Amino acid sequence: MEEAKKKSMPVLPWMRSPVDVSLFEDCPLDHLPCLDPRLKVALQNMGISSLFPVQVAVWQETIGPGLFERDLCINSPTGSGKTLSYALPIVQTLSNRAVRCLRALVVLPTRDLALQVKDVFAAIAPAVGLSVGLAVGQSSIADEISELIKRPKLEAGICYDPEDVLQELQSAVDILVATPGRLMDHINATRGFTLEHLCYLVVDETDRLLREAYQAWLPTVLQLTRSDNENRFSDASTFLPSAFGSLKTIRRCGVERGFKDKPYPRLVKMVLSATLTQDPNKLAQLDLHHPLFLTTGETRYKLPERLESYKLICESKLKPLYLVALLQSLGEEKCIVFTSSVESTHRLCTLLNHFGELRIKIKEYSGLQRQSVRR
Repeated sequence: MEEAKKKSMPVLPWMRSPVDVSLFEDCPLDHLPCLDPRLKVALQNMGISSLFPVQVAVWQETIGPGLFERDLCINSPTGSGKTLSYALPIVQTLSNRAVRCLRALVVLPTRDLALQVKDVFAAIAPAVGLSVGLAVGQSSIADEISELIKRPKLEAGICYDPEDVLQELQSAVDILVATPGRLMDHINATRGFTLEHLCYLVVDETDRLLREAYQAWLPTVLQLTRSDNENRFSDASTFLPSAFGSLKTIRRCGVERGFKDKPYPRLVKMVLSATLTQDPNKLAQLDLHHPLFLTTGETRYKLPERLESYKLICESKLKPLYLVALLQSLGEEKCIVFTSSVESTHRLCTLLNHFGELRIKIKEYSGLQRQSVRR
């Protein structure tokens, strides 16, 4: 039934002629055009000596000939390097801007994914003077605000107009990685938090973010950036906040991220998923600009080429015993055991800990643990 529904669903014109990412080859950092030397060092410190095909393809459409002129839809398997594919060009592009304001927003459905993505940005952004923030509800909102918003230094004994103080509030980060719920909290309640300077919006795990409402975060973000773009450039004398320097600086920032000499900035969108939907109604929510579809055409999960895979067939009730025998044969080698649910994880961990002869430490990792424990 589901397959028949997919076959009957109309395919958007721009999805009919995708760029085949598998035709690209790994590219050594020394051969990557236009790569900032500081980012090259940061990548090497991460143990990266070359980029994967999906990373090379996105680089060409952003830093190379494409120059971010089209929004990108990237359909690539888990483990193919999607995070660095968008993190690297965004960091490189923003490194040329001297103004500190929130210019890139990355939205993910869960805290754990957001933490992973934030770590990737944090490994390369400081090399070019950029700051990365995190808004996921892992800590109190007051703590997050102190990390995200830079407040002016007030001298003791002097009375300040509250409106003047509010105008002086500015972003302490250039890039924000967030989950939808906490993002909406800051949009609705955090003084000084603004998307008016946003240049890049990344929607990672797009299918899940479009499938669940998450407090209507997407239409809210798009509406805020649309109205800010229109209002800010309709009257140059009214949009300039006192904290951001000269009119010349702000105008240059807008022209740099405009499209084909248009006088207003365009919000560049990058959407990514291992199983990108082809539903026109869902994709229409993103309001994509001349989108370019990059895909590997492969299944959702791609195993590493040198990974050896084995299958053991047994009765369901005997699986725990077979697993115990397998763990014993591995000795002190570290391993991860995946289960189908939170309940199965807890049950299996409890059971394995009753086998004293294993002599190995077994810990549970699931939604039952607090975020601090999981991290």
